[in-house]
Amino acid sequence: MNRPLLPRRSVVAAVAAASALVLTACGGGGDPLANGGSGQQSGGGGDAAQTIVVGSANFTESQILAEIYAQALAAKGVTVEKRLSIGSRETYMPGLEDGSIDLIPEYSGVLLQYFDKGATEVEAEAVYTALQAALPPALTVLEKSEAEDKDAVVITRETATRLNAKSIADLAPHCGQLVFGGAPEFQTRPDGIPGIAESYGCTFASYQSLDAGGPLTVGALVNGDIQAANLFTTDASIETNDFVVLEDPENNFAAQSVLPLINKEKATPEVTETLNAISAKLTTEGLIELNAEASSDAKPNPETVAKGWLDKNGLS
Repeated sequence: MNRPLLPRRSVVAAVAAASALVLTACGGGGDPLANGGSGQQSGGGGDAAQTIVVGSANFTESQILAEIYAQALAAKGVTVEKRLSIGSRETYMPGLEDGSIDLIPEYSGVLLQYFDKGATEVEAEAVYTALQAALPPALTVLEKSEAEDKDAVVITRETATRLNAKSIADLAPHCGQLVFGGAPEFQTRPDGIPGIAESYGCTFASYQSLDAGGPLTVGALVNGDIQAANLFTTDASIETNDFVVLEDPENNFAAQSVLPLINKEKATPEVTETLNAISAKLTTEGLIELNAEASSDAKPNPETVAKGWLDKNGLS
């Protein structure tokens, strides 16, 4: 999931407010988890106890999904504050655990491994069931969607042809000749480089810390600075550049259903119904379309992309 920053939906009456929004989306200025930091409110009153703080990771898809959640809740009259583009899971999870963030879009498999590093479940239902049991008492996940966005090992078409590689297993005998690139955290996550080494006996020549499936990683793969990369399966750049997503026969990457992770105290019936209605409409194909729209020449911001999806699906 590479990502640009997400948009916001609150009504902005003044140019100064609009500027503040842009800074928020880009993660600019200050600690996004700090009280009173970059964020904005929409919906009804301003009672902090009733406000839902919606966060996102620092890639476009997460920002779009967070905008979808925030805009749908605001349309129901819920007071929403947005703190987008916070960073990786390791950065934003403390905010969920201490209550400074209430809601964030998540992916079931990697979330399960975050809380249970020994988890072995790979199928969607099994992962979802295990995740519910592994969460801290203050957090819960709502209904999972059909939409799935998985980590993947991706190579160029030229490399795939040259090495006759269709799967990570095919790549394994050549890993010592290849430089791998991806987000810094992928180098140490259980299903990242350690998992690939354990599952396939694949040890790469070196690792380049770049970004989370973003332009740095894509550019390095296109230019040949790296020969394999961690990208996300809904990334529009895969089709655009004719990249090859390698099969994962050992299931190193578990099912990754998109779902809301939320503070239990904020999961009221109205909030739960609204977010579950979103999950019921999300599909993998739809995620690919959202990412493609956000990366198109028009470069609409995540707020605009999210608004279009909500309108199209009758949820605005």
